[in-house]
Amino acid sequence: MTEMREYQGQCHCGAVRFTARTGLASMGDCNCSRCRRLGWVMQSMPAEDFRLLAGEDNLTLYRFNTEKIDHLFCRTCGIESFARGSDGQGNRMVMVNVGCLEDAPAVDRNAIRHWDGAKF
Repeated sequence: MTEMREYQGQCHCGAVRFTARTGLASMGDCNCSRCRRLGWVMQSMPAEDFRLLAGEDNLTLYRFNTEKIDHLFCRTCGIESFARGSDGQGNRMVMVNVGCLEDAPAVDRNAIRHWDGAKF
């Protein structure tokens, strides 16, 4: 899946809504203590390819470990539909929860990248 397209996304209750332009080419999961519990499939993208449409005031921030990633949860339904941070070169990035994208294809968890976040 490398064709770039714009997806609509939202949390469970719809209070947080966004668009994400991505080809879903680098989906992955992580085994850190937090991600392992969430079980979400992530897709990173440059911050310019993400646009928050509604719900900024309904987001709750959580940081842990190095506190470099802003994990943002809907205050109403508790879903983390995306997170904000930077890559290793300091470029602003957004990590989208693929399960929150409308019309996203089914994900084969055996075919995605697996990060060993437990060792960070």
